[in-house]
Amino acid sequence: MKSTRRPISRQVTATQLIERHCADILSSPGMDVERRCIQHGTTSIFAHSWAVTIRAIEFAQDHQIPVNERSLVRGTLLHDYFLYDWHVPDPSHRLHGYRHPGFACKNAVRDFGISPLEQSMVRHHMWPLTPTPPTCREGWILCLADKQVATRETAAGFARKLRLRQEDRANA
Repeated sequence: MKSTRRPISRQVTATQLIERHCADILSSPGMDVERRCIQHGTTSIFAHSWAVTIRAIEFAQDHQIPVNERSLVRGTLLHDYFLYDWHVPDPSHRLHGYRHPGFACKNAVRDFGISPLEQSMVRHHMWPLTPTPPTCREGWILCLADKQVATRETAAGFARKLRLRQEDRANA
C-alpha cells in the first residue's frame, strides 16, 4: 500500500502531532524504561527521542517536504526503542551503535505493530554507522534529525563535565 505524503501544516505544533499520533506509545511501559535510561550525556532515551521527533517534524514543516505524517512521527519517536541501558556492562550491549536499530525495530513491531515504512526508518537511522542508508524521505529526515540532536546532547554532556572539573579544581 502506497502511503499518502503531503507537507505538514505549519498550523499544528510538533507536540500536538506527537500527542495525536503517539498516545499509545507515550503511555506504554516501554516509554517508562526510556525515561529511566540515559542516552547521551545526561539526556534520557525518552528525552532524546522526543527531541529528535520535534526536530524531524520542524524540519519537514520548514522545508514543506511531503511526508507520511503519522509514520514520520511514530517512526521517529520509536527510533531508539531498544529498551535497555547501553551504559550498563553486559555482553548483549556489545556493538550497541551497530545493533540497536534492529533491537528497536523488533520491540516496536512487537509492542505497536509499526508499519513497513516505520520499520525502515528505525532500521536505517544509524547510517553511515550501519551499512544501509535510509530508503525513504521520512528515514532521511530521521537520520539527519538524530545526528543533529545527538551531537548537541553529546556536546552538552562534555561541556557539563568540563565545567564540573573546573569547579572541582577551583574548590580544591
